[in-house]
Amino acid sequence: MKIHTLAKYIDQPLVVNKLNNQIPKLLVASGSLIALHDAYKHRDEKHRLLKNTIISASIIGATLASIKKFKLIDIEPASKIIKEQTKSVENYIKKTNITDNDNILLSILNKSKRNHLSLDEIPVLFEKLKDDSNRTVLFKTLFSENKNLTSAEIFSEIKRLSTLGAVPVLSGIAGGIIADTVTGTSSLKGHANKIKEGFYQYFANIFLCNVGAGAALYGAEKLHQKGVIKSLTPMKKLVTILGGITATGIIGGSYIANFLSKKVINPLFSQKKEKGMYSERKPEALDIALHSDDIATAGVLSGVKWIEPMLPVMYFLSGFRAGTGYRNVKD
Repeated sequence: MKIHTLAKYIDQPLVVNKLNNQIPKLLVASGSLIALHDAYKHRDEKHRLLKNTIISASIIGATLASIKKFKLIDIEPASKIIKEQTKSVENYIKKTNITDNDNILLSILNKSKRNHLSLDEIPVLFEKLKDDSNRTVLFKTLFSENKNLTSAEIFSEIKRLSTLGAVPVLSGIAGGIIADTVTGTSSLKGHANKIKEGFYQYFANIFLCNVGAGAALYGAEKLHQKGVIKSLTPMKKLVTILGGITATGIIGGSYIANFLSKKVINPLFSQKKEKGMYSERKPEALDIALHSDDIATAGVLSGVKWIEPMLPVMYFLSGFRAGTGYRNVKD
């Protein structure tokens, strides 16, 4: 199978729509696995499984409700996609006067009105229309075209994606506090740790990475306007976005999150102010792995639509860690 064929397959709006419809199942499945794995690791801790169940349910419920109410996932409904594809295919057939002799092509085109094409049908369609100059509009409809977003549009997207990332973290903290209350293990230190980890996850792994992406692209656009950068293609924008994520989120996020923990959260809970940058939370291997959602975010900001339905699943772990009040520095 060619990479091009696979890329075009997942670029189909109806495939993206179907993936979006699987978000509840993906969240429940991944959330359950994470909760069970963590409970097994801490099997000597009483009530761990019950706590994890409450935290996971809180995150999943809040995430799904927020996505629906505030439309945090920007995927077109299937009815609209089918309407647009039907219109585009019918216009193409009329314009090109395809004869009934080409049954294979007609069959593929008619199918594409209401359904996504298979991995076998896509290369056939491209081969049969490879020399047809009229195919441009048709292909833009059947296969999602990456949007060449400006920095202004990206900052609008950042607001939406940052909200999508905030929901699992906040609901994780709330779920963790409820879980402690239910199991009779509630404490100020436990509450503080949950909020601290929530700060760390949101600022270091989500929000500041998004801001860095937008800021880097904004700077690149200004340099492009002044002629310092000759061209700013979608690929160059993606590299720029990843650079901004690295500088602002991965490098600076940990420091800022720990600073806020020491200066804001500790005084609220009458805790002593620890010294040193990493006295609150040290970056570790899993934190670096969590930045895979930043690569996904970069893809979304670059206009790649099929990645977007995966973000709620990626953000779940950040919310779960906040809910358990994870800390890796002894106090």
